[in-house]
Amino acid sequence: MSPFAVEGVWAAPGRVNVIGEHTDYNNGFVLPMATPHTARASVGRRADGRLRLASTHAGSESVDVAVADLAPGALSGWAAYPAGVLWALRDAGHDIGGADIHIDSDVPVGAGLSSSAALSCVVALALNDLYELGCSRVELARIAQRVETDFVGVPVGMLDQMASLCCTAGHAFFLDCRDLTGSHVPFDCEGVGLRLLVIDTRAKHALVDGGYADRRASCEEAARLLGVPSLREVDDADAALAALPAGPLRNRVRHVLTENERVLRVVAALRAGDVRGIGPDLTASHASMRDDYTISCAELDTAVDTALAAGALGARLVGGGFGGSVIALTAADRCDAVAEAVEKSFAARGFTAPRFFGAIPSAGARRVD
Repeated sequence: MSPFAVEGVWAAPGRVNVIGEHTDYNNGFVLPMATPHTARASVGRRADGRLRLASTHAGSESVDVAVADLAPGALSGWAAYPAGVLWALRDAGHDIGGADIHIDSDVPVGAGLSSSAALSCVVALALNDLYELGCSRVELARIAQRVETDFVGVPVGMLDQMASLCCTAGHAFFLDCRDLTGSHVPFDCEGVGLRLLVIDTRAKHALVDGGYADRRASCEEAARLLGVPSLREVDDADAALAALPAGPLRNRVRHVLTENERVLRVVAALRAGDVRGIGPDLTASHASMRDDYTISCAELDTAVDTALAAGALGARLVGGGFGGSVIALTAADRCDAVAEAVEKSFAARGFTAPRFFGAIPSAGARRVD
């Protein structure tokens, strides 16, 4: 294979969702922040209708395919994401002749930190710049979402893509998923002696297994029964819950409705400079996901319970659930003790050793070279 033609390098971050889980596809509120970890794409245009893909993590494995042959299901694994971007852009009417794309990433895979969205977003931004498509960040987020929903086959919302493309350093991004309007909310843990610790439980996190799609289908069915376009349009939560049959459907709706309220409370606290005060809502969010939305697992619960017992101000699972990561808001001088306690708790239960890193609100997708 001839050397890749490189015209520039772009980066797009993973994300940590401070709060607002499974509310995005219900047109609700979310509050993500970008992480320092990024997917990077070295990209060059081609005029011969070919797409060539390579990845630092795939070794000598590479992909060479005709752009015209791209279709849902044509590729699998990591290569489906950059290939899906070309397919989605061309399907939207953009003339993309081809590309050389080399991928490198330090966003943890399978940790619930949106490694796949970072990959789609970085390629979308690079091609938008190189081919001078003129797409807005919101339009690029929609393209990246189509990669996952239509090309890969995971019915995700817009949270991850909007976070990767739109976040700014030092802030969380308050996003209204109904109209995709957002605002940047100051989020300075270190300035008040706190840290946001990410605990990667390393429990399997695979949304394509069907649990995520089942939850989304439940919400759509509940909206239909309630006669509203989405759960965001529910005006009277008590009346709506009473109108639904007791059991999983009602419980899942209760999570979505109460999670939206928690997002609004956390945003208000952060705007008032009360970072410490968001802890109880983080913990309540986890309880709701564990008990009502039933997307937690033994590793996630252990990480949350142990972190809280070790002095964390609040803790919750992040991402789609069924594995992945937990965030714990801790005093800076308790961060190591919390991590050590979780590590010992995992070892005592025979779980895979967790990984830890600090989450610092970072910049969104951009060209870096």
